[in-house]
Amino acid sequence: MAILTVGIDLAKNVSALHGVNESGQPELVQPKVPRARLNELVAALPPCTIGMEACSGAHHWARLFLAHGHTV
Repeated sequence: MAILTVGIDLAKNVSALHGVNESGQPELVQPKVPRARLNELVAALPPCTIGMEACSGAHHWARLFLAHGHTV
């Protein structure tokens, strides 16, 4: 099954990702993703919906993720 929705907990140095499929089952669980690898990891995912908290860095990440075809 494909990942449809990804939740990202943004942090200064290490973020957390949790992706679920259409039945709500976890397909991607990455509790510790270094800031340097976050864009690379999200770019490798098929286009999906991404949810993040509204913080000062969220707009920067949203622009990067939108460029990879995701809905943020």
